[in-house]
Amino acid sequence: MSFNIGLSGLRAATSDLNVTGNNIANAGTAGFKQSRAEFADVYAASVLGTGSNPQGSGVLLSNVSQLFNQGNINYTQNALDLAINGNGFFQTSNNGDVSYTRAGYFGTDREGFMVNNFGYRLQGYTVDPAGNLQNGIVGDLQIETASQAPRATESLDQVFNLNSTNQIPTTVPFNPADPTSYNSSTSTNIYDSQGNSHVFTQYFLKTGPNTWNMNVLVDGRNPGDPSVTTPFSVPLSYTASGQLDLVALQASAPAGFTVDVNGVIQLAPGDPNAPDPTQGWVPAAPSTAIPPVWSPNGANASAAGIGIDIRQSTQFASTFAVNRVSQDGYTTGQLSGLEIDDTGVIFARYTNGQSRIQGQVVLANFANVQGLTPVGKTAWVQSFQSGEPVVGTPRSGTLGALQSGALEDSNVELSDQLVNLIVAQRNYQANAKTIETNSAVTQTILNLR
Repeated sequence: MSFNIGLSGLRAATSDLNVTGNNIANAGTAGFKQSRAEFADVYAASVLGTGSNPQGSGVLLSNVSQLFNQGNINYTQNALDLAINGNGFFQTSNNGDVSYTRAGYFGTDREGFMVNNFGYRLQGYTVDPAGNLQNGIVGDLQIETASQAPRATESLDQVFNLNSTNQIPTTVPFNPADPTSYNSSTSTNIYDSQGNSHVFTQYFLKTGPNTWNMNVLVDGRNPGDPSVTTPFSVPLSYTASGQLDLVALQASAPAGFTVDVNGVIQLAPGDPNAPDPTQGWVPAAPSTAIPPVWSPNGANASAAGIGIDIRQSTQFASTFAVNRVSQDGYTTGQLSGLEIDDTGVIFARYTNGQSRIQGQVVLANFANVQGLTPVGKTAWVQSFQSGEPVVGTPRSGTLGALQSGALEDSNVELSDQLVNLIVAQRNYQANAKTIETNSAVTQTILNLR
């Protein structure tokens, strides 16, 4: 019996050494969680129980548990490296085989899917073809690396003030090259269906008390007929309080423009095959001839036309100023960078100044994380003891926050492990001594004459 007790002690000490050695070996493994050997004593038992004064029968390894306490966050400056600060696991898929990890080594494969350093695809909420996040639909996260398609301008929103103290220009007729023939001007870039940029310019001419003409040129040409420089002219009237008179605007909209029920000026799309100054905008470009000949460039304006919202414009006794201008068109864009916020939302930034949501990383948590089965590669899989995964976005419920450009270090404390190593070595030596002593006692009995 004494030999078996000593032998069980040697086995236990060996297991302790193995667990401690594994912890030390993975002290630099991102997302690694240290293990702890847990032992229990053994007592000899009979059919009727262990008796009132039982003698121990050694020790056994009852469990090797993992400690899921937080590791340090180490910043790497790589945008696709991810660390979890708090509860939860990344969910990855290897051809449908789902596993969970805290190691945030992520990048993209040749198809743009976000994968870890073993090629397993990161899971999250995906987006539909229109770029809308599909909450509740978990799938492989993919970064769209192709060029972003251009968008033709549909709306132009402006807030400006016309100086009510201005005088009526004495130089006539209007000439965009002569600043004395108008009072003020402003320009904004707009885009056609192919992403070509065009300069949309407005020239404001005072025509009388509280009345103005807004002359519109695109690339210095008539929006409806690029062969001429005659502008579209929109009469503007302002009330005595300096606000735009929408009723007068609706009643006086010229050919090529309409005013909707909200008071937004609508520049309709023109027909590129039949340019006509009474029609809407026809995107054009110059030829290489000298002087250049302007003609349709093969692109179209937005099918809905361009809504020009100047309802907030005013006429006060102050210097002409444009307080706000925005338009919703853009040219072709190349992917220039990625950002992932602490809720897991992935933003792609493009060279055209636009951004687009690419998906949202999800985290999974379990009722009993100790019940997860380790499968190597710093990963775990679900088991009966762990329960079903609870999947959600970072910072929701009890799930932790996501840190982009960082990794979670191993939670192994080397100083503790080195002390454990010494203790395990002493235990091994002591149990070996137990066997040696029992051997000496047995030899004594065998030597009796």
